[in-house]
Amino acid sequence: MTGLSFDLTQEQEQLREAVRDFTERECPKDVARRLEAARDFPEDLARRIAKAGLNGIGIPEEYGGQGGDLLDQTIVCEELSRTLGGLAWLWGINVWSGARAVLHHGNAAQKERYLPAVASGDLRFAFAMTEPAGGTDVLRAMTTKASPADGGYVLRGTKIWSTTAHVADRIMVTARTSSDDPKPSRGLTIFLVDAKSSGLTATPIPKIGMRSLGSCEVVFDDVFVPAEDVLGQVGEGWRQVTSSLNAERVMVAAMCTGILQGVLEDAVAYASQRHAFGKPIGQMQAIQHGIADIAMKHETARLLTYQAAWLERSGKPSGVAATTAKCLTSEWAVESADFGIQVLGGYGYAEEFDMQRYWRDARLYRIGPITNEMARNYIGESLGLPRSF
Repeated sequence: MTGLSFDLTQEQEQLREAVRDFTERECPKDVARRLEAARDFPEDLARRIAKAGLNGIGIPEEYGGQGGDLLDQTIVCEELSRTLGGLAWLWGINVWSGARAVLHHGNAAQKERYLPAVASGDLRFAFAMTEPAGGTDVLRAMTTKASPADGGYVLRGTKIWSTTAHVADRIMVTARTSSDDPKPSRGLTIFLVDAKSSGLTATPIPKIGMRSLGSCEVVFDDVFVPAEDVLGQVGEGWRQVTSSLNAERVMVAAMCTGILQGVLEDAVAYASQRHAFGKPIGQMQAIQHGIADIAMKHETARLLTYQAAWLERSGKPSGVAATTAKCLTSEWAVESADFGIQVLGGYGYAEEFDMQRYWRDARLYRIGPITNEMARNYIGESLGLPRSF
């Protein structure tokens, strides 16, 4: 039996060091805090991320990328999230929603058109699938329709929580092209819609976290989409969506793992320098035990995340592992940031410190892209229990 190895390759360690250096130089925590507080889309940071070559991680060199795979993307996401928190999704949306989908499901012309532009930072993607009455029940609530028209399709409907749609160049939209089949997963098609199309309106929704990355309601009022902008096969959209679910959950787990690292750093630093009753508060057992719990959660989160990434990259069954990682890391990130606020006391409630930002950003990932309740349903069903929905 061969032994287990948890070591990254030399190239992967160099990648981690390079991204850590980038974050400390270009987007340390105080910069991320100011960007998030400003509520404006961080155009300059997006350009710097692209200039550093990070958009090209996972895009083959033949398309202008840096090469690499899901494990490399996991490293990048974790390191960016350590300082940026949820703002790391600025990078993740392009890499996951855009480049990954085109790479796996696009035709030759689409790959040539979109992948080099994503890698260079000249094109920005958004993703629009959830509908106002849908939430997790995506399929049954899918009312956005694409009707055949001369040379393409006409989109009608409304999507919600489409992050960065207001500043995107292309929006990857899932719509129903057929209602004939009684099975709701059939008859869906994915379109790469020009975000500047006539009849398309994207309006950011005020929210508690990731304030600089507007999550939008997107209205499609008779939006024409050329046939060349269909991604993959007409009617096979749900198969394309499900093929990326595990990778998406790994990316969310990587983000939450990075947030845990940021929380741990801040909690240790504050508990070491803040004195009360004649000693550092980190000497107090209640504080010390809580911080130790954060450290244990972080280490376990990293193991779960990288295991899921390795399984997915290797083509092995990864659904349970990816769902477990997403579920637990999101809960641990929220719990740890909440305790971190308690460690900081009144300062934890102040926006001049980062702990509250980590809590607000991590809180989303107990809800999306799949609620942790639905994640547990999936895991329970994998154990042979009857389906609960």
